[in-house]
Amino acid sequence: MSEVAKRPYAPSANPRIVEMQQSIEDNPEDGWDKCWEKEITPWDLGRPQPIIVHLLNSGTLPKGRALIPGCGSGYDVAAIAAPDRFVVGLDISETAIKRAKELSSSLPNANCLDFLKADFFAWKPAEKFDLIFDYTFFAAVDPSLRPAWASKVADLLKPDGELITLISPISDHVGGPPYGVSVADYKKVLLPLGFKAISIEDNECSIESRKGLEKLGRWKKSGK
Repeated sequence: MSEVAKRPYAPSANPRIVEMQQSIEDNPEDGWDKCWEKEITPWDLGRPQPIIVHLLNSGTLPKGRALIPGCGSGYDVAAIAAPDRFVVGLDISETAIKRAKELSSSLPNANCLDFLKADFFAWKPAEKFDLIFDYTFFAAVDPSLRPAWASKVADLLKPDGELITLISPISDHVGGPPYGVSVADYKKVLLPLGFKAISIEDNECSIESRKGLEKLGRWKKSGK
């Protein structure tokens, strides 16, 4: 079977996605923040991604410092934060970060996480990370920025750190966001930087509307 989705994916068929795209086009400087202000967030499940919960319960998530770029409401951040795993959620939208802080402030693990408003590509944290989990971010940025995304991920990870990518939406549709992605798109920018694909498999935890459109990729950064 082709790497392209088992069934067609047409963002233009979803009015909420069309509304999101229009908002971003109309507001090139702060389009994502406008989407959060207007609650045009079709990507937000209102709960953690099922796959991240599965990985947590399976005990296969690295411990240490973790980063989730494009964290939005922060559900994934809160789900995996623990005394042995400090998680930073990063987002360019001030409204999203405010919402994430409000939702997480009373959680028992609130001291194991932090939310920061920052531009991922310009951000320079004091410490590197053992784990980066990327779901919506790769598909949200313009494809021309994918090499810069890979370079930044490589810079932010510790030697032998792990990158987990929820590769979605696997599609050859034109335009975005979300832009169509493929496993090859990730390999093209990650392999030259010394990343190795440890596993790439179907996401068996996809929600119904995304089945056949997602794969889970786990990548290790060379210790050199």
